[in-house]
Amino acid sequence: MTTHPLRVPAPRKARTPFRIRATTSLAASGFLLPNVILLALFTLFPLVYAFVISFQSLDSLGWTTWAGFGNYVTMFTDPVFWQSMANTGVFTLFTVPVGMALGLAIAVLLNGVLPGRAVFRSIIFLPLVVSGVATGVLGAWMFDQNNGFIDKMLQAVGLPSIDWQSNGAWALTAIILVTLWQRVGFDMLIYLAGLQGVDPAVQEAARVDGASGWQSFRYITLPLLGPSTFFLLIMNLIYSFQVFDTVWAMTRGGPGYSTTTIVSYAYRLAFDESGPSLLGYGAAVGVVIYLITLAVTAVQWRLNTRRELAEQGM
Repeated sequence: MTTHPLRVPAPRKARTPFRIRATTSLAASGFLLPNVILLALFTLFPLVYAFVISFQSLDSLGWTTWAGFGNYVTMFTDPVFWQSMANTGVFTLFTVPVGMALGLAIAVLLNGVLPGRAVFRSIIFLPLVVSGVATGVLGAWMFDQNNGFIDKMLQAVGLPSIDWQSNGAWALTAIILVTLWQRVGFDMLIYLAGLQGVDPAVQEAARVDGASGWQSFRYITLPLLGPSTFFLLIMNLIYSFQVFDTVWAMTRGGPGYSTTTIVSYAYRLAFDESGPSLLGYGAAVGVVIYLITLAVTAVQWRLNTRRELAEQGM
């Protein structure tokens, strides 16, 4: 029997005694157990219960009857549901890509040599630490069409005032602007961390080879920011599909249903307008939100995995 000259047998690993392995596993389980209990209590149980309620109809006295897929059939013939979906789509379309582009531009600017850049980073990040309700209240004051800060600025430069609250399109625009003001700091922070992880030697090599600043950014820096972009895309899409606090504090979904997003519609159905009688229908809307978010995340995850495999030549 001959041995291949290049094949070197791997050294045998020393086996850990069973008692030590069992003690380590028990300690790890002890540390994980509180988190598992909290996750099951506050995430898994409400999720399963929402699925169960979505197949029920409740009357005003709290009695329940089994409705099967009745709530879901009603949903797909409900024009307000589709208007809420359209509002959520418009909100997502204008907040996610625009917010990420602004965050990337600010991160590139503040990653360079700029006097007082730490102060600018803090100012841009500051709105993110304010709660969504407080941000919404502040936005309602800023975009008040009678005494608001924004309208007074427009009038000061000779522009007409805007019906920020009584016009549905302008009301949704105000919500989008306030959301961008609040969320762009998060995008900037993640991109800033990604930029600081880019090896300067790679960019220096590109400059030596004659690449311009834009070519270096387009073909080297931007691809290396792929993990940051993927993370921000997932987080911002989930946030956009679940936005509630800012919308509710600014407009309560009005005027009419012109700024009602899908989550605020579920809340209006289940708790605000109809009492407990439409709790099952509100739960069905919530289940659809969950399934849409899950599907979007799965598609993004699949596309990112394919991109990484293609880059690795696999």
